[in-house]
Amino acid sequence: MRRRKSKRGLMIGGIAAGILIAAVIVAGIFWFRRGGEAEKEKTPEELLMEYTDYIRTGNYEAMYGMLNEQSRKNISLEDFTARNKNIYEGIGAADIRVEIQSVEERTEGLKTVSYQTSLNSSAGEINFLNQVDFIWEQAAEDKGTKKKKAAGDYRMIWNDQVIFPNLGRTDKVRVSTDQSVRGEVLDRDGGLLAGKGNASLVGLVPGKMAGYTAGTEGETSGSNPDLERLSELLGVSMESIEKKLAAKWVKEDSLVPVKTLKKVDEFDLQSASPRADNVENKALQDALLAIPGVMITDTPVRSYPLGEAAAHLVGYVQNVTAEDLEKHPGEGYLSDSVIGRSGIETLYEKELKGQNGEKISIVTSEGAEKLVLAAIPRVDGSNITLTIDSSLQRTIYETFKDVKSCTVAMNPYTGEVLALVNTPSYDDNDFILGMSEEKWASLNEDERKPMFNRFRQRFAPGSSFKPITGVIGLSTGALTPGESFGTDRAGLSWQKDASWGKYQVTTLHDYSPVNLENAYIYSDNIYFAKAALKIGYDDFMAGLDRLGFNQDLPFEISVSQSQYSNTERIETEIQLADSGYGQGQVLMNPIHLAALYTMFPNRGDVIKPYITYRKEPASEVWLKGACTPEIAETIDTALKKVISSEHGTGHAAMRGDITLAGKTGTAEIKASKGDTSGTELGWFAVYTADGPDRTPILMVSMVEDVKNAGGSGLVVRKARAVLDSYIPPVQ
Repeated sequence: MRRRKSKRGLMIGGIAAGILIAAVIVAGIFWFRRGGEAEKEKTPEELLMEYTDYIRTGNYEAMYGMLNEQSRKNISLEDFTARNKNIYEGIGAADIRVEIQSVEERTEGLKTVSYQTSLNSSAGEINFLNQVDFIWEQAAEDKGTKKKKAAGDYRMIWNDQVIFPNLGRTDKVRVSTDQSVRGEVLDRDGGLLAGKGNASLVGLVPGKMAGYTAGTEGETSGSNPDLERLSELLGVSMESIEKKLAAKWVKEDSLVPVKTLKKVDEFDLQSASPRADNVENKALQDALLAIPGVMITDTPVRSYPLGEAAAHLVGYVQNVTAEDLEKHPGEGYLSDSVIGRSGIETLYEKELKGQNGEKISIVTSEGAEKLVLAAIPRVDGSNITLTIDSSLQRTIYETFKDVKSCTVAMNPYTGEVLALVNTPSYDDNDFILGMSEEKWASLNEDERKPMFNRFRQRFAPGSSFKPITGVIGLSTGALTPGESFGTDRAGLSWQKDASWGKYQVTTLHDYSPVNLENAYIYSDNIYFAKAALKIGYDDFMAGLDRLGFNQDLPFEISVSQSQYSNTERIETEIQLADSGYGQGQVLMNPIHLAALYTMFPNRGDVIKPYITYRKEPASEVWLKGACTPEIAETIDTALKKVISSEHGTGHAAMRGDITLAGKTGTAEIKASKGDTSGTELGWFAVYTADGPDRTPILMVSMVEDVKNAGGSGLVVRKARAVLDSYIPPVQ
């Protein structure tokens, strides 16, 4: 009995011992000691995924640490790091994904992992099927012993094909870029506003220079009269010129670029009155060609044919900076790319710049293409066509260029903006050719602010605002056209009562009857001050809100919002009265003002302005029923008399062959109410009133500092000159 019991006990013990032995065997296979700490043995497929993680994080040293001993003998850590870093980072590798396909044990301790790799690159997605071998290597302390695989792990047998299957040891991965061509900016007739052009590249050919040897530092400053003369004419330092000549690539017959100049306009020189800047440029280039070794040749550049006449509208491009590259990652910009800096060049940057083509390929050491890994085709930038009439744009600029001004011209029936002009201006071509520090300083220090874009700003509109007050007064019923506001007037000044203290509203003309129409003809400040008070705070502000104040103008170019107060509301009676005639704290953007004037020829609808050309121009109403057709007609009739009446403030624009309607304005810019040394802004808003079929145009012009230069009359005369050019008078 005891024997059987013992046998049963051995049987039970045997089972337990078997389980224990099995556990030990499993532990022996899957666990080993590393540095005194137990770790789970990693399979080749797990190691491949770990290696991939290191690629993602750029941990090339950790990747190298996973290689087997022979692989590390074949390539140093430095070379391994450089090879992998240059390729993965050079192609912009990202979102690397690896999927194990199979694992094959070829011999004991040698396994082959087959896997599918997908990754994003600067040239699109790259996909490939690959294999890599892993070999079991014993830990160093067990090598040379007869012990069976003791401590150790699998190591990667690495060669260049781990990166790409077809990559040989001497092969390279090449990234080639096919740069897109930037789109052009065109006017409504297809004329060039920004696009391909030519400039004159001034260079030196060392072999033709007197006493100069290519590839040397040359002579010290002051010892070469020809270089001194070149430096003086171009405004380029001797040091800079000598450094260019000393470049390693320079040979005797090389053309070494020194500076780019505007191309001489030969047609202009042959005209009766050639431009002064073109004559000066021709003289400069003739003087340069007299220096031995100087050569002038054409070079392609981004060109702005209208120059100063459209600089604030079209803008310019410049080379990208490190900040640009950081701000626009993944958008295809390269270190030698250009980017729009202002105007239309910035507004339509995405459309104009296009998309560079790119190809990633494996090439042999001789440069022969072996395999294309990924490629995206080049997509050139789109052309942008504007509603701008270049001839009108240039005419306005030439007419106003001697004053500080801005002008917006549009078709009042379609909303097409025909011109946006700012004076004084700058030449956007200077930013392409390279602007000297002196030129940049002169632009920024000029008191006239040639870089300041006035048509995007807001200004006190003065009496050009009075039609807006009329619309609100007639719409609310506070005004009627025949009502007289002259019963309590005493001369050319007025105040509501003694609570206003010494403050008076003044006007320039006495007339009778003091009704709405005459108030427009004589531009009566007192009438519109009274009108605003009669309308009242809330209705006046609500009316302006309905007309787009304190909101963005629906226009492609971002402009300042118009306002009626520096705070949320008009605060005082005096401020309300002043607001009625466009003073107080009222500020308007010129494009907004022009848009509001479209309600008069359009029976009460305000037309939305736009600048992107459409083949079939169709008006889009911005503010439907801004006033009734009857109110629009009432004010339209009065604005016609502002021009046609001999007493009208805009009578200087009168023509017998077309009907014009408009309103002048003079806004005082004072530091305080008692300031007598402030400046004045002059305004003139004018439109053709003969319907949409007779060369329609609406112009709003603002000129600064007109106080001692003729007031708004100066603006009227200049606007008349523009209209006479745009619509030649019928004799």
